[in-house]
Amino acid sequence: MLAALWRAGKPVGAAEVKDSLDGDLAYTTVVTILSRLHEKGVAVRDKQGRSFLYSPVDDEAGLAARRMRKVLDNEPDRVGVLASFVSHLSEADEKLLRQLLHDNETIG
Repeated sequence: MLAALWRAGKPVGAAEVKDSLDGDLAYTTVVTILSRLHEKGVAVRDKQGRSFLYSPVDDEAGLAARRMRKVLDNEPDRVGVLASFVSHLSEADEKLLRQLLHDNETIG
């Protein structure tokens, strides 16, 4: 369902989301799923007349980062989790992470 919101590129209603999906989901099912995405904080909605228009909060990369932060926030040993994560990065990913951290330091 999030993929349909990303593809739309603009706020869309449940009917438009339903029409963009392959399959035979009922309109009420689409509304329920969109409402749950809103409750989870991954989609925002704005009232338009008697219905809502939905938009994703983040792009795919932002959603993955949000999930990673949530996992990290729920772990009592943050240092251990981060150390384990970094120790399993490929050399290329480690280099990329170091560059991103460096760039963030110079910007912030």
